[in-house]
Amino acid sequence: MTKWLLQLLGVCVLATGLRAADPAAPAAVPVNPKEIRVFVIPVRDQIGSAVLYVVRRGLKEAIEAKADAVILDMKTPGGALDSTFEIMEALGKFSGTTITYVNTEAISAGAFISATTEEIWFAPAGIIGAAAPVSGTGEDVDATMKLKIVSYLKARVRAMSEGKAYRGEVISAMIDSETELKIGDELIKGKGELLSLTAVEAVKKYGDPLQPLLGAGIAASINEIVAQKFPGASATITTLELTWSERLAVWLTAISPVLMGLGMLALFIEFKTPGFGMFGMAGIALLGMVFLGNYVAGLSGQEPILVFGLGLLLVALEIFLLPGVVILAVAGLALMLGSLVWSMADLWPNEPLSVAWNGDAFVGPVMDLGLGLVIAGVLGAALARYLPRGWIWDRLVVQTSLGGAAQAAGGAVEMGSAVASLVGRRGVAVTALHPSGHVEIDGQHYEARVEIGGVERGQAIVVIGQSDFGLIVEAAP
Repeated sequence: MTKWLLQLLGVCVLATGLRAADPAAPAAVPVNPKEIRVFVIPVRDQIGSAVLYVVRRGLKEAIEAKADAVILDMKTPGGALDSTFEIMEALGKFSGTTITYVNTEAISAGAFISATTEEIWFAPAGIIGAAAPVSGTGEDVDATMKLKIVSYLKARVRAMSEGKAYRGEVISAMIDSETELKIGDELIKGKGELLSLTAVEAVKKYGDPLQPLLGAGIAASINEIVAQKFPGASATITTLELTWSERLAVWLTAISPVLMGLGMLALFIEFKTPGFGMFGMAGIALLGMVFLGNYVAGLSGQEPILVFGLGLLLVALEIFLLPGVVILAVAGLALMLGSLVWSMADLWPNEPLSVAWNGDAFVGPVMDLGLGLVIAGVLGAALARYLPRGWIWDRLVVQTSLGGAAQAAGGAVEMGSAVASLVGRRGVAVTALHPSGHVEIDGQHYEARVEIGGVERGQAIVVIGQSDFGLIVEAAP
């Protein structure tokens, strides 16, 4: 019987070998391990706007890349509560797995952020805790105010820690020195002190059934976390960095209304002067800084810049090529202003616009834009009122040939008759007239247009009339 079984086994092995050697047989397809994408975002030093910007940028990139997990590589002594709350809310936008790696400390605000993530892992020397609120200078806040803040923080922790074992109780003991932490008959922290935990203490198990106090595990590196969390998977790990640009964005976003006001004022002056010069370049540069700051801050993509460029093109067409077609200027200005608001709104990938609108994402940007327009208007009025007339003014603001009330509004009633006396005079086109542009007569600049055809820059012209909006000229014979 045994001999017969051995013979049968040999036949099976031979048959298998023949099938494998048969070129007509389908080749074996190796089974690829599951491929996952992990984004690692650093949370370093004091938590503030710069850290918020890199976290928000990283989360949005992770969402767009359909990442499976985000790991916060944390080493922070704490920081500002406003930025902390925004980071906690931003983490809720990511639908994949969120993990905090305490490497090597998550103190105060760092503990709050850690509690928001699904799992907390520790470096062997990791420490978490001491999350009582203090003032911006590190001093204790007023007792009454502290009670209110602690009560609010504990409520938030309870809300975000539901279903996560002892996490709510542990973080509450880190916030409030009067909270006692006791599991079963074992007292972990009494009253009168804030709770802090080492890595070993955080992963220690309590209760029935046994559950870890706070930590999901201890790992020497992020690669080890990924290996333990996703065994057998082929992982692509993308690590973001907190760069100088995030720190620059803190200042740029803080002064965005001022930059917008100065930029819009510079562009207005440029549109009122012949040719294209320093005011145009300054205006574009200032508004470019607004877009840059919002892009680095994780608020804006490249789309608002393209929309702004389209609006700028429509306004330029209205001024230089198709004057009088008001719809071009109105549409261009609407696109430019709308793109500025868009660039400052905190919009998330795949999030419906209605959600962002209901969440007041546009309230702050609209207020900043309004402040920028006020700054532009005040500075423009100040320039018109206080800048001395003469050589500088003549080159900053083109002297137009607006007659009657238009000239009176500019404060120079005599200009109407002076402009009328220019009929028949010769000059030179300082910009191309197709049909509108600027001309120079006796050293003075005027807005002008031709009724038929066009005039190239540098070509001689003669004034044949005037209108409410400038001189009417033609090419000189």
